[in-house]
Amino acid sequence: MATLYLVSTPIGNLEDMTLRGLRVLSEVRLIAAEDTRHSRRLLQHYGISRPLLSLHEHNEQARIDQVLETLDQGHDVALISDAGTPAISDPGFRLVRACLRGGHRVVPVPGASALLAALVASGMPSDRFLFLGFPPRKPAARKQWLSEVKEEPGVLIMYESPRRLPSLLRDIAEVLGPSRPLVVARELTKRYETFWRGSVRDALTVFAEAPRGEVVVLVGGAPKEAPRDLPSPVREVLHDLMLAGISASQAARLVAKLTGLPRRRVYQAALAEAAGKHAEDKQVEPGT
Repeated sequence: MATLYLVSTPIGNLEDMTLRGLRVLSEVRLIAAEDTRHSRRLLQHYGISRPLLSLHEHNEQARIDQVLETLDQGHDVALISDAGTPAISDPGFRLVRACLRGGHRVVPVPGASALLAALVASGMPSDRFLFLGFPPRKPAARKQWLSEVKEEPGVLIMYESPRRLPSLLRDIAEVLGPSRPLVVARELTKRYETFWRGSVRDALTVFAEAPRGEVVVLVGGAPKEAPRDLPSPVREVLHDLMLAGISASQAARLVAKLTGLPRRRVYQAALAEAAGKHAEDKQVEPGT
């Protein structure tokens, strides 16, 4: 069965091309590339001479049949983008889906990725993050786009054109708030690679003018809401329910329904009540 290889290419530094990626590109019958002129320079640098097929966002659907025909003949094909991993904010999704439907193998050949490189060196938590790709270009659509992830606790990662960075930062300040931590990673793996770290508020000043070079923007996730105490009568009802053996979740649901308070707020108070009771029980020795 012929295989479609998704081969990652350098995002700047040519030394980031993997040995496996070079082998695959030298062995496949056809290489589908986002920009054949750009990719030809990469292949020439490594002495690889294979037929190139242009496949970009405007012609991907039309090129699928040509790629499938090559695969149907038993020949392997590689897909590469201008930089980084194919199908990540680049063409490839439709082709991958068509190949899978056609019964062909799809094999990733991992390598450089701007979003991961930016995340691991940002200093932000990397255990949870949400990659958003490129923001909408129109301000109204961009603000709506940001509002949809306002409560996301993980780090938000997005790509953006340098000339649109100032307007993006203004919208981030308005929708997500000016106090969130923010990192702008610029020219990753290249000679003038820089990481700017600060707050959204500070970034508005630093990047009042568009910088040079490609950027990745990382925004800290939504801050955890500090639990607010409940009114005394409500706490007493919650206490009595849990004393009667009702679980924290069930007690919170009942109290929220009776009082109209947010269930999440009541549940946090119920958990605190349960934790306090557990601590008291541990302090009482058996038989005393």
